[in-house]
Amino acid sequence: MFNLSVPTTIFAQENSSDPEEIIVKGKVLYSDQVTALKTPIPIIDVPQTLSIVTDEDIRKQGFRKLGDIVRYTPGVNTSQGEGHRDSVVFRGVRSTADFYLDGVRDDVQYYRSLYNLEQVEILRGPNALLFGRGGTGGIINRVTKKAVLNDAFGSFDMGADTFGAFDFAVDYNVQTGENSALRINFHSDTLENHRDYYDGDRYGFNPTLRVQISPQTTLDLSYEHADHERFIDRGVPTLNGEPVEAFEEIVFGDTDTNLTTLRADIYRANVSHEFSDTQKGNFVVQYSDFAKMYKNYYASGYSGGDTFTADGYKDPTERTNLIISGNIVNEFQTGSAKHTLLVGAEIIDTENENYRYNTFFITTEDDNEVFNISRPINFGVNAAGVRTYNDFTADLKSSTESDIEVTSFYIQDQIDVNDNFKIMLGGRFDSFDITVRDVKNGTSESREDEEVSPRAGLIFKPQENLSLYVSYSESFLPRSGEQFKSLSSSSARLDPDVFESTEIGVKWDIRDNLSFTVSYFDSEQTQAVRDSDTGENSEIVGLQVDGIELELKGQVTDRLYLALGYSDLDGETAKGGEPREIPEQTASLWATYEVNDQFGIGLGVTHQGESNIKNDKPGLILPDYTRVDFAAYYDLADDLSVQLNVENLTDELYFPHSHSTHQASVGEPLNARVSLRKRF
Repeated sequence: MFNLSVPTTIFAQENSSDPEEIIVKGKVLYSDQVTALKTPIPIIDVPQTLSIVTDEDIRKQGFRKLGDIVRYTPGVNTSQGEGHRDSVVFRGVRSTADFYLDGVRDDVQYYRSLYNLEQVEILRGPNALLFGRGGTGGIINRVTKKAVLNDAFGSFDMGADTFGAFDFAVDYNVQTGENSALRINFHSDTLENHRDYYDGDRYGFNPTLRVQISPQTTLDLSYEHADHERFIDRGVPTLNGEPVEAFEEIVFGDTDTNLTTLRADIYRANVSHEFSDTQKGNFVVQYSDFAKMYKNYYASGYSGGDTFTADGYKDPTERTNLIISGNIVNEFQTGSAKHTLLVGAEIIDTENENYRYNTFFITTEDDNEVFNISRPINFGVNAAGVRTYNDFTADLKSSTESDIEVTSFYIQDQIDVNDNFKIMLGGRFDSFDITVRDVKNGTSESREDEEVSPRAGLIFKPQENLSLYVSYSESFLPRSGEQFKSLSSSSARLDPDVFESTEIGVKWDIRDNLSFTVSYFDSEQTQAVRDSDTGENSEIVGLQVDGIELELKGQVTDRLYLALGYSDLDGETAKGGEPREIPEQTASLWATYEVNDQFGIGLGVTHQGESNIKNDKPGLILPDYTRVDFAAYYDLADDLSVQLNVENLTDELYFPHSHSTHQASVGEPLNARVSLRKRF
């Protein structure tokens, strides 16, 4: 795993005591910054489709969450996440766990903040060699801000929107000694939106310390604390195959019941050491402690009329992760070929404790009850007019304790055959050992999987600013799922799902600050199942997805910046039907124009084509929609700026995603946010 902490400006030493600064923000993957001996590998030489969004992009486009970034990225789209977590569909594969923080696994289910980020990287296709299990359709890696030596700077940002939300963030870097620096990031948000009951608070605190132990050795220490609380909104029901527009202002939840909370503490230490001009080592230790709870009501049934069926649950989880990893990178020659050889290992120890309580209505003595549709909905009286209440402690559905141990080894060689040809070859071995104790039923199941995930790529560069590539990669997902909450006896006998992907593409650096990428991919999921005759393993194709993606990004002129994305994906399920959550097309455009040195404007358009809510049910859909966003920026002084962001300028009613049949999220209507930024 490539996961050493480095800032977005790194240094190459060429037999000199004065380092040469190399600006790489937005141009280089974090993993390649970490393993770089001198100049990191540019994106044009990476045989994979990826997008990088910098902190400046986040600020100018007014992004407040990962879902905002996803909406402007080709090949990916958002899923609902049941209203309490980030959930992304990577090339047709929904995931709540393929998230990383500085290259280290961050798989707990929650909404991630953006306050302390240098850049966000979205990689498409299986990524097991880089990140291990999961990463089947793609991953998102958040790169945090690190302390910077020999500099003092800072900023604070505050903003408010027309919903009533308010946010405040501080970023401060100070030199603490001749060879050390401290950087502190803090944020506090008050959450509001257009839906009844919706509110919340979240804050985060992230100090980082950098110590240059010697000219060859650097130590980075980091601590992050997060505390979140917010209302859960599961959306509205469907009828006749589409979300019911008449319910756009009705919340099918309760102000006291629909709630999620998060407490997280993340400790990280990173050491980088340059043994020589041709050898470098990286070592990281991370320990994280999470406590997450969510509980809610939602619509589970609706067939027209003035009543609906409600269901719900309460789900508290506690998880600790200890991750230890390291790698060594070497450069050497064999004949005329130059090799960059990466060898690494990783150990993960995870403990997870989860409870799941069903709703239990006293009138039905069940988890379902029928209520009248009103604004607000009264969950104290059922549709028959009888008083009722729910007791979450009456029906414990499951209680599990999970222990996961993962040991991994990987090797990758990037071979520069000559100036025109590059080859990338690698593989990763993962030993995944899980034991799930069913506390409620007094049983236990275990499984150990040993998987090898290969990766290969060929790059042809007819000229320095143009590359043509083909790549193949694999990844796997154990039968315990993404969150390790259960492992049945039948699942414990099954091999992991395996995901394979082949991709061809073209990358063209039109200029230093303007690039174009187009790619075609074909991915396939293979599942191990039990056949009905012998009960032995048989393999079936679970999901096939292929499609094209393109992206144009950069400065078109000195004053015009453009980011254009488009994807057209097609899929087929194991039954030969249409898969869920794959829009017919997605398209996005963001343009920023500097009118003069003080004033600039931005315009954004996103389009999402029609998509299915469930697998193999083409008659149950989310309609297509187009959303228009606007921004304006003005520098009041050299160190003070004000910004306006307007979302959904045309006030279109849209439904961006749905977790299930009767849980279609209602998109945000026209709203505006004004923010102020002070630099010092």
